[in-house]
Amino acid sequence: MLKSKTFLKKTRAGGVMKIVREHYLRDDIGCGAPGCAACDGAHEGPVLEPQPLDPASSLCPRPHYLLPDTNVLLHQIDVLEDPAIRNVIVLQTVLQEVRNRSAPVYKRIRDVTNNQEKHFYTFTNEHHRETYVEQEQGENANDRNDRAIRVAAKWYNEHLKKISAENHLQVIFITNDKKNKEKAIEEGIPAFTCEEYVKSLTANPELIDRLACLSEEGNEIESGRIIFSEHLPLSKLQQGIKSGTYLQGTFRASRENYLEATVWVHGDTEDDKEIILQGLKNLNRAVHEDIVAVELLPKNQWVAPSSVVLHDEGQNEDDVEKEEERERILKTAANEKMLKPTGRVVGIIKRNWRPYCGMLSKSDIKESRRHLFTPADRRIPRIRIETRQASALEGRRIIVAIDGWPRNSRYPNGHFVKNLGDVGDKETETEVLLLEHDVPHQPFSQAVLSFLPKMPWSITEKDMKNREDLRHLCVCSVDPPGCTDIDDALHCRELENGNLEVGVHIADVSHFIRPGNALDQESARRGTTVYLCEKRIDMVPELLSSNLCSLRCNVDRLAFSCIWEMNHNAEILKVRFTKSAINSKASLTYAEAQMRIDSAAMNDEITTSLRGLNKLAKILKKRRIEKGALTLSSPEVRFHMDSETHDPIDLQTKELRETNSMVEEFMLLANISVAKKIHEEFSEHALLRKHPAPPPSNYEILVKAAKSKNLEIKTDTAKSLADSLDRADSPTFPYLNTLLRILATRCMMQAVYFCSGMDNDFHHYGLASPIYTHFTSPIRRYADIIVHRLLAVAIGADCTYPELTDKHKLADLCKNLNFRHKMAQYAQRASVAFHTQLFFKSKGIVSEEAYILFVRKNAIVVLIPKYGLEGTVFFEEKDKPKPRLIYDDEIPSLKIEDTVFHIFDKVKVKIMLDSSNLQHQKIRMSLVEPQIPGISISADTPNMDIDEPERKKKKREK
Repeated sequence: MLKSKTFLKKTRAGGVMKIVREHYLRDDIGCGAPGCAACDGAHEGPVLEPQPLDPASSLCPRPHYLLPDTNVLLHQIDVLEDPAIRNVIVLQTVLQEVRNRSAPVYKRIRDVTNNQEKHFYTFTNEHHRETYVEQEQGENANDRNDRAIRVAAKWYNEHLKKISAENHLQVIFITNDKKNKEKAIEEGIPAFTCEEYVKSLTANPELIDRLACLSEEGNEIESGRIIFSEHLPLSKLQQGIKSGTYLQGTFRASRENYLEATVWVHGDTEDDKEIILQGLKNLNRAVHEDIVAVELLPKNQWVAPSSVVLHDEGQNEDDVEKEEERERILKTAANEKMLKPTGRVVGIIKRNWRPYCGMLSKSDIKESRRHLFTPADRRIPRIRIETRQASALEGRRIIVAIDGWPRNSRYPNGHFVKNLGDVGDKETETEVLLLEHDVPHQPFSQAVLSFLPKMPWSITEKDMKNREDLRHLCVCSVDPPGCTDIDDALHCRELENGNLEVGVHIADVSHFIRPGNALDQESARRGTTVYLCEKRIDMVPELLSSNLCSLRCNVDRLAFSCIWEMNHNAEILKVRFTKSAINSKASLTYAEAQMRIDSAAMNDEITTSLRGLNKLAKILKKRRIEKGALTLSSPEVRFHMDSETHDPIDLQTKELRETNSMVEEFMLLANISVAKKIHEEFSEHALLRKHPAPPPSNYEILVKAAKSKNLEIKTDTAKSLADSLDRADSPTFPYLNTLLRILATRCMMQAVYFCSGMDNDFHHYGLASPIYTHFTSPIRRYADIIVHRLLAVAIGADCTYPELTDKHKLADLCKNLNFRHKMAQYAQRASVAFHTQLFFKSKGIVSEEAYILFVRKNAIVVLIPKYGLEGTVFFEEKDKPKPRLIYDDEIPSLKIEDTVFHIFDKVKVKIMLDSSNLQHQKIRMSLVEPQIPGISISADTPNMDIDEPERKKKKREK
């Protein structure tokens, strides 16, 4: 049966177009119940159980299926994902509405419907002759959809009677809409709210905790005091943004101070890009990463960014007076220059809430069901949840979702989602840091794995088409120890004309990952491999990353080669790119390669090749530095693990050898050569990487710090910065230059991927290169796969596809890649921090020399060179007399009693693990030297303030 709608539409050119939309109605759509004679097995995919053996419900004891409406699916997805909930009918109407309203929930519901064990059935009610409904005159789309859902529920109940009258199978309609529920009951449909149904499942009381609390009336604070101003409706916000009264931007909460945030204004204007918000009322219930509308305050109310470190650790959850007192601390006198545009949140344009990992702070009130949850991410406010299993959840990592934030509540309301495991457990903490940094880490699905080549694999004649055979060359790879995903290999040989041929050979991952298939989509979503201290989260399945794509020695592998002809002064005479087949003759570590180069006894082909490469690399590096490339520093650490317990037993800063630099030089050269080639060929849609020059204000701290040591740092160009860093030496203080380079690194902007057709500034500031891309690590970076595809098309080795030449699609891809790379970096740092804690847990208390990197109003941030470890020494502590602190932002310096601290001053600190806060166990540092009465502690006395968690104390007492 065919229904058609005809309507007229005005075109851009001013003409009128007649549109006919056809809608087919069918009789052969199955109901999803097995054994239904009427449907005659017309269902596809997962189906419902013939006899639902779901947990007994006190409201509906008969066997039943559930049919939720759109809002239940949107807000109660955590309940529906629980293993206890099975046999659910998901209507097409509901699915379409969810898709339009929330992409993350839509993805989750698709995953649940694909899970055979859950027995979720998608019923195409919009195309079923008996369940399709037309929109009536005067009826809005929402009411029509509600009616369509009720019609489907009624049809199901009547239809199921035909299967077996004695079976008493029922379909229960689940809705939180009062009117919809009343109408359903009037029409004879069994209907309950989600809460009523979940509470009726007496065998599963834990499900109640997963209910999203939606009604704000029930969760009002007893005092009923209004704390926050009302959020303006979206229509008013849009008008205000259009007229310029309000500004739209992304809300970024502060990690260091819960009463302060910034809003990054969307738009192209460079000035006033950042607006400061201070105080609870001005933050007005915005949560980190929300898109908000802000109103600028008058200039006389502008403030300076606060240098105070404030964490929300109060026990009395609604003590607003205390918050106001803390806000006054922030408003210290600041000179005119320091004041920044300041505003307040007037409304929320888009919430960007996600499930949060953290811990329960159990209420002191006995038998209380309401508790505060403290997220692991300090930028997220604490969340009030209701749970009956508080005692079981204490000391465990859990996931909680936010449901809403009423005006009269100091904290948002939420619900319990999942128990991850014990705090401090290595597996649990790794899971937390992956979830918190949004790192996709689920095992690869069958759909993805189905696109891998069948084993055993070997190079075929077809593979060699458009490919050079370079298996005769003496190619070798140089990598860190234990590396199994070998992306790159090198060779160097002398040509008959006296010149040198140098080749960089990169794993040909794009040969195995074809555009658009499930493997390609998953790799693009992951964006990068994430390296944690003891774990690698691969971007591509292991068969590729550690086997077929890895350029291991003595096996034939497919590669993409960049081959230069150079003279002995490392000047490029010719460059060519080719797909190739290679056979690496050696897989060396940096130390092994260095040993070969240095050993006079070794003169074999591999060693000769390495010496040639090393000689050229030194010339290339010198030339690069002369152009203004920066050699910056950041302390990298390496853990030595116990072979059985896998706990860190030693912590050292990584040693860099000449061979590290040798490999790096040729990778940079290959990346630059490829960038030029793909931009030449695809001026509008080359995927490139740029590093913007930092704004002068970024360098203020570096210039001031150098000045305090009577050194001058020039920052007008990268070249002048590089030169002044080279000159900044102190014979009495050899480590000073490293410290300056570490500080200079902190002044830098983030390097980003971009599409050449969407930008006109290509310059890479750090490398002093006019153009740059990533080509050399396709096993671990998706950007390199795209670059390989562009280069393959440029040299005629592969064919193009539409997305490759769509600059808007490429720009979206770059946005995801930049996000994934940033999150991977943060996850890696979090992993190092966790393993550092484990190290000091077993090491006990140690005292070490440190250098000051930053001075704050009430603290100093120090770096301990021995461990490459950074930490904060606080000078104001709870329940202790406050010392006399004088902070000078100009120098910068901090005077404590009669001792003055400057950046780069040498101090001695005591390092210990502070376990008093189980949630945020941290490395705590206390000052040992210089001696300041009442502040410094002696190196050999244990600090009695570092409380272990209560339960550990009790165990010891036993």
